[in-house]
This record gives sequence, structure tokens and C-alpha cells, in this order.
Amino acid sequence: MKALWLVKRGMWQIRETPEPRPKPGEVRVAVRAFGLNFAELMASQGLYPDAPKLPAILGYEIAGEIDAAGEGVDAARIGERVVAMTHFAGQAQLCCVPSQFALPIPAAMSFEVAAALPVTYLTAYHTLFFAANLRPGESVLVQMAAGGVGTAVLQLCQTVAGVTTFGTASARKHQVLRDHGCTHPIDYHAVDYATEVRRLTEGQGVDVVLDPLGGRDTLKGYRLLRAGGRIVNYGFANLQGRRFKPLRILGQLARVPRFSPLRLMNDNRGVLGVNMGHLFGRADLLLGEMQELMALYERGKIAPVIDCVLPLEHAAEGYERIATGQNIGKVIVAT
Repeated sequence: MKALWLVKRGMWQIRETPEPRPKPGEVRVAVRAFGLNFAELMASQGLYPDAPKLPAILGYEIAGEIDAAGEGVDAARIGERVVAMTHFAGQAQLCCVPSQFALPIPAAMSFEVAAALPVTYLTAYHTLFFAANLRPGESVLVQMAAGGVGTAVLQLCQTVAGVTTFGTASARKHQVLRDHGCTHPIDYHAVDYATEVRRLTEGQGVDVVLDPLGGRDTLKGYRLLRAGGRIVNYGFANLQGRRFKPLRILGQLARVPRFSPLRLMNDNRGVLGVNMGHLFGRADLLLGEMQELMALYERGKIAPVIDCVLPLEHAAEGYERIATGQNIGKVIVAT
């Protein structure tokens, strides 16, 4: 089979690779599509501590058909169209996963759409509804709002009554934000987003800040919270750049704020963290959330935004689109 390998920092290669065989309790999926994610881009720059030792096949999400079943798995599942969460090894034409993590997809759902769900929509759903506990009538600041997670968050916010959203993105992406329900798009190139949020809220701030940026932006987001507000950190995009620059990285790390329990109590604010890659031990939680997402899709409440679909041979170009902020929505690779 062919697979996308991260050979060393900044270098991707398509390699012929031995076919995996399912272990007991696993199914093997003939992968038709997989998603590209920010975490893998950071791994390619040496900035993702959870990445496996290189060379390695990365990947967190796949869609395809089950073509083999390991011991203890019902062979009737062979031929089933599924979407699956993977802990690496997903960026290949064949991938083995625990059977419970391979979920059936509706007949009308394409493999490309299915592959856009597990990371972006699961992150968005978990961050909004589990971590931030979003409630009707609240306000949400969505950073990187035109990306895969950002557009998913905007769609999910529309499933809760009376939620006001503020989304940061370059001006050329603002119509896309509006199309997905963003109340107030903010061009962070033209204005300071924190100043603009305060102006739009008449100084009150927001109830929820979703922060994939990290560094100094975490403190800026925290200061935008009104009493009872919550900031959820789920990434550190400020570390990422097209080139590895240790001084820039050290500078961002030095700006990470420190929060004491006394300060949080006095401010009546909450700081939460989400790392979806560390939640694989909570299958009960993740699978329940995925089933909720499937139900929302079938009811027409969510629809993944796909920036482009690339052939496997051009997968590295997808990471370049993400690194340079060209993408609107999810970059998908078809195998």
C-alpha cells in the first residue's frame, strides 16, 4: 500500500509500505479519504510533543470501507462504510483501528465529508459543549474562525438559541464566516481584536473564548471574559510558522500566562484545556459525541466546509495551504 510518511522535520514522502493486519478487536479500513490537521503540521516542524518517533505515518481521522476484521470482531462488518478516529497511522491506504472507533456513516455521506468530522467537529463539539458548557444567550469569541474547527464551532453555535459569535479572520474570509452564522467577523489584520470585541460589547466582554493560539493571546482572551466566563485552550498556533525559529518559539512560550486559584476565584473566570489526542482512553465520551454529530449532520444542522480535496501524491501541498492560512475549512486527501 501507499502511505504518507513524515520522514524528518519538514519532509513528507509517499512510500510503499507493508499492509497492516488487524489485531484482535480491530478492523482494517480501506481508506478512501483522510483529513489534514494543524497538529500534524506542528509535528512536521518538531513542535508537537505527542508525535511518534520519525519516520512515521501520522493521521487522526479516516473514512473508508472495512475490508478485514480481527479476532473477536463480527465479520459481517466487512464492507461497512465507516468513519474512524485514529491515533496516528491514518494517512495511508489501509489502517487498523479498534472496532468501536469505526462508526457507520449514512449512505448519503461522502467519504470526503466523513473524513472532515472526527478532528474538527469533535474538537468543536467537545470544546463548546463539554468544556465550555455553552448555554443559550451567551457570547463566544472564535479565534481562527475560518479554519476547520472555527467553521465547525460557528455552525454548532447556531444550534443553541441566542448565541452571539465573534470570529477572527482576514477580511477576504468574512463572507464565509457570515454564511456560517458569525454575528461579528473581525479582521485581526486591520484592528486589535480585543479592542474590537470590547467596542462591540460596550465593554462587557464575552462569556466564552475558544483559544487555539496560545502565548500572549491566551491572556488577551482571558481579559475579555465577563464574570462567569470561560476560556478554553485547545492549541498553540502561535508557535507555528513556515520556518522553525527557536527565538520566536521561546518568546511565545515566555508569554504563556500563569493562573493562580486565588486569581480565578477573585475574577470569577474559568481556564480549561482540551487535548483531543489525550482523550482516546475515554471512548465512552468521544463515541457519544461522535454520535451526536452524526445526528446533527442527518438533521442538516452541520455541514463540513471542505477547502479542497487533494490526491495522495499532493498531500504535502495541503499542509502548505494550512501553514500559510490559505484554507477556508478542511483540507482532505483522497487515496
